[in-house]
Amino acid sequence: MAALQGPQQSGVPPVPHRPQDALLYDMELPLRATFYPLGFAVDVLTNDPAVLLAAQESFGHRRLRHGNTALQIRVGVSATGGDACPPEPTRREYNHLYSLTADPQNHAMLDLKTCTSFVWLNRSAVSNSLYLRYNFLEKVVYLLLGASVVTDLHAACVSKKGKGILLCGESGAGKSTLAYACARAGWTYTSDDTSYLINDSATPRVVGHAHRIRFRPTAKDIFPELASYEVTPRMEGKPSLEIPSSELPVHSTAVEAGIYSIVYLKRSRSPRTRLIPLPAGTATERTRNELFSAGEIRAKHEKILEILSPVPTFELQYSVLDYAIYELDRLVQKS
Repeated sequence: MAALQGPQQSGVPPVPHRPQDALLYDMELPLRATFYPLGFAVDVLTNDPAVLLAAQESFGHRRLRHGNTALQIRVGVSATGGDACPPEPTRREYNHLYSLTADPQNHAMLDLKTCTSFVWLNRSAVSNSLYLRYNFLEKVVYLLLGASVVTDLHAACVSKKGKGILLCGESGAGKSTLAYACARAGWTYTSDDTSYLINDSATPRVVGHAHRIRFRPTAKDIFPELASYEVTPRMEGKPSLEIPSSELPVHSTAVEAGIYSIVYLKRSRSPRTRLIPLPAGTATERTRNELFSAGEIRAKHEKILEILSPVPTFELQYSVLDYAIYELDRLVQKS
């Protein structure tokens, strides 16, 4: 009987397909650069230069200030995907585990306890720089920094004579507006509506995004110099104007400030402006309620926030910006 003829053999056995290849577990990330968001060193590793360009846009304004944090952000990009931008990611958290999921090809996994992360993206996500920055790069970086070296505060920060004031309050209370009005009047600007408490500081100190200011579009009715600026395209959140502080009549900026007073803003219909002392510990209690973290990370943040308890805290009832600034000036003189 004649032998059955099979395919010609080359002498080199074919490489068998491995089921684990589909996991992309060994994706090579040959490109690497170091950035300094909030002054902390963060390494970004990727296989796509567009990721490093986006990181430069988000974090390239800062240099090392607080030492090496040993944080690494890994971003693997596959060649799949078309022109359509993926949807905004859904966020989920369980204790110290955190996920960002836009679709099966665009998602991130984070362990906030070990500060380990990996971001998987395709060309659809990377080709849109704003989408990549706002929905993945900046979120992952600030989540890891917030789990390790800083605690987020929903507050603006300005200072005068070296004395920083946190401007707190609910959304719409006027934190960004008053912070900018103070900066125009000679105060030093540090942040608009998010400040970051430095975890290992012996006294309350915050860092902020002093390089830019965000406004509601209605701020154009208050500050004529904003009239020519367009709403910044964003994938989420309220419409806003995002403007470099260098383009505005801001007298001085500082990326870091020591906190001497905390002021909760409350808009009033009355023309009278009042600065009312609040009980000790009010700021710690209120900022704890605003924490976005969970589990072990939240417990750590709650303990860190105790540093705010002895800081003099007030409620500022106001309707006119100039009068509000006058009360803040008086507060600095007294502190």
